[in-house]
Amino acid sequence: MTLGKLILIVAAIALAITGLMRWRTQRITNLPLSFLQNFAGVLFIISGWVKAIDPMGTAYKMEQYFAEFESAFSGAWLSFIAPLFPWLAERYAVHFAVGMIVFEIVLGVMLIIGAYRRFTAWAFLLLVVFFTFLTGFTYLTGYVPKGVNFFQFGQWGPYVETNMKVTDCGCFGDFIKLKPFTSFLKDVFLLIPGIIFVWAYRQKHQLFSGGLRNAIVGVSLAATLVYCFSNYVWDEPHIDFRPFKIGVDVAQRKADEASAASEAKPLAYRMTHKKDGKVVELPIDQYLQVYAQYPESEWDLEQIKEPPAIPTTKISDFEVYDAGGNDVTEAVLSKPGYSFLVIAYKLYGTESAAVRTVKDSIFVTDTVVTANGPRANYRLVEVKDREEEVKTYAWDESYLNKWRKRVLPALLEAKAAGQSVTVLTAYTDAARIESFRQALGLDGVEFFTGDDIMLKTILRSNPGPMLMQQGLIVHKWHHRKLPSYADIKAQYMAQ
Repeated sequence: MTLGKLILIVAAIALAITGLMRWRTQRITNLPLSFLQNFAGVLFIISGWVKAIDPMGTAYKMEQYFAEFESAFSGAWLSFIAPLFPWLAERYAVHFAVGMIVFEIVLGVMLIIGAYRRFTAWAFLLLVVFFTFLTGFTYLTGYVPKGVNFFQFGQWGPYVETNMKVTDCGCFGDFIKLKPFTSFLKDVFLLIPGIIFVWAYRQKHQLFSGGLRNAIVGVSLAATLVYCFSNYVWDEPHIDFRPFKIGVDVAQRKADEASAASEAKPLAYRMTHKKDGKVVELPIDQYLQVYAQYPESEWDLEQIKEPPAIPTTKISDFEVYDAGGNDVTEAVLSKPGYSFLVIAYKLYGTESAAVRTVKDSIFVTDTVVTANGPRANYRLVEVKDREEEVKTYAWDESYLNKWRKRVLPALLEAKAAGQSVTVLTAYTDAARIESFRQALGLDGVEFFTGDDIMLKTILRSNPGPMLMQQGLIVHKWHHRKLPSYADIKAQYMAQ
């Protein structure tokens, strides 16, 4: 699905609704305006619905935006605002995401039925302005070189896509991935109907009676809230637009993507001057003739390739490391038989520093000559007290209970039956992981490390159990929906 195809579908639906209204009711006084109402309403319902399928995905996107805002404001005269964004990301990203999704869908319904015409006109315009700010800001970060603050406008350079940390707006969740500039243009376009709605709100059509319109809005609000909760509080998203779907062979797909990327033909080279940021892009044949003019000591070289035959997805980022930093990806994906991976990208708890006193023993070495030759003799001369700082962890009991009540009974039974059980987390701190392991009594369960975003892409639930068979995703569950080991064995593991 592309944005252009989606716009055509939305326009066709809006046209059909407008025609039906014209045929069945005499309430339409301005046909073009009614079409715009229906077009904007349908677009908002669809864009809200594909995000409502996966509210956690939108929450993670908001966390990325909050991180960008923190970085931008921390080096500006508004630096006092910067601490607000990590706090919002930690506590309210999910609430913000659900609220925005519900508001977007309900606003789409209100536009179509003509409820609260003046309010919906202003709400639509202000929401589009907000979206335009987000997508515009994200796109403009492409002009900000590394090490330069967003508000240092005089130091901006040429546009470089890799400068952006938020690489897609999340406007349509994982259903359609849009580049920030495309999203920005879309939102600028939507400002046009937004302004028209405010200017001509009295001419907007209204369907049904006032009481029925209010009832429709209320039901839409309640239904959308329940639907959002069903896709992250009670279960995984019921439609999976992500690459780590049930039935995907991660090992094979990862190899195929790597092979396709290596076989993609180079088309051009892009050179960026290290000092002034000047960008030169040349076709490969032309570059080979003048490459000496762009020494690596002065220019950063980037090869531009044709799109690979197999698109690169997050599966290419599936890399797992053990406590020593060794890559164990192949070992995880090639384990014989069935194995369980538990995704726990964040281990919820608090960390604090404590000071403890330890005793240091001081020895001296005496050399004693014996009949068999010289021998070292160690002698204790002093014992000193030394203070050292240690980290202590207080784990969130509600989070531990998710493991104890929902996950561990089935997985520990699977482990006792000889199945491999591995936990994947984003933490590399061995002391933190060991403390968590002890809190749950997970002796013998391996903890490996993976990229935070990659882990969040695999499963939205935390903890999130997944059954694999030599790299193939057999099934994955929200922790509330994990069956007993006996049921898992009967339904998903070939006898």
